Amino acid sequence: MRFKLLVAFVEDTKTDAVLDAAREAGATGATVINNARGEGLHKKKTFLGLSLEVQRDVLLLVVEEHLARSILETIEQVGEFDSGPGLGIAVQLDIEDAIGVAHQVETLTKVVEDKL
Repeated sequence: MRFKLLVAFVEDTKTDAVLDAAREAGATGATVINNARGEGLHKKKTFLGLSLEVQRDVLLLVVEEHLARSILETIEQVGEFDSGPGLGIAVQLDIEDAIGVAHQVETLTKVVEDKL
């Protein structure tokens, strides 16, 4: 079985909704890194040296490769990334090898066979 790593930078107010939707789309879990800061094309404004930007969470999801694109699109829709600048981004990376996922392979095999 082959896997992809999805990395999503999500507004912290949408993290739970994105995680729930990703799980419904086939993700079996995620790691959340709280309070990340991103900078886009333009620097965010400050007030008396305090940032006015919304905090981001980084979501790391190791997913089966046949489900990856669908999960990625679900993350984008729920996170509303394309509705305006600076709302979030998600990328998909190949995973060459992974350990610690043997307990998920049986469940994922059934899910992938049903979807294909």
